[in-house]
Amino acid sequence: MKNTRRLRVLCGELRPCARFADVGCDHGYCTQYMLEQNLCRTAVISDISAGSLHKAETLLAPYIAEGRVRSVCCAGLSDIPRDTDEVLIAGMGGEEIVSILEEGFLPPVLVLQPMKNAPKLRRFLLERGYAIERDFTFTDTKHYDLLRAVRGGQGRAYGARELAFGYDNIHSPSAEFLSLVEEEIQKCRARLAAASRQVPAVQARLNELAEVRDEIAGRL
Repeated sequence: MKNTRRLRVLCGELRPCARFADVGCDHGYCTQYMLEQNLCRTAVISDISAGSLHKAETLLAPYIAEGRVRSVCCAGLSDIPRDTDEVLIAGMGGEEIVSILEEGFLPPVLVLQPMKNAPKLRRFLLERGYAIERDFTFTDTKHYDLLRAVRGGQGRAYGARELAFGYDNIHSPSAEFLSLVEEEIQKCRARLAAASRQVPAVQARLNELAEVRDEIAGRL
């Protein structure tokens, strides 16, 4: 398997299951990990792009020949079996992931790595009865959010801060999350300094980020 921090973190949140699906699978490395570690009996790989899907088919050709991997070229969850136990959707926007789930179905377990709009995705999951078990930021050249959600599981209490920034980032913050907060603070300050007039939305964002930073610092 290709050894990048992003892939290691994604694979670290995957759990044993009967059928695994990687939606928007790209090269198929996470499915390769699941099979090599015997974490699933069968897997489904999908992508809306036949070219991208072909890369994963090439990597996983021995498993496809064995009948352990099924490859489908489709949008979202449209051709993913509804009895799939765990679904990975990584590298898409949060709103796109929400649309995929709304137009498809709600799997028992989701591992999600939205590229943006994570707060909208958190709200959607909670409104649909998911417990978000893992919700944190990690870094591999850029910052990423990672969510693991279980439908009908034991939930944690989400308030405005947790929805905006992620539960684990607020309650057990990492150096990577604090680095992200500092970067966002500097971006807001630069925008305000460059503006020829007041920008209330940017100022409000700066205030929120500074409050989060100070609250975390006060607990450390």
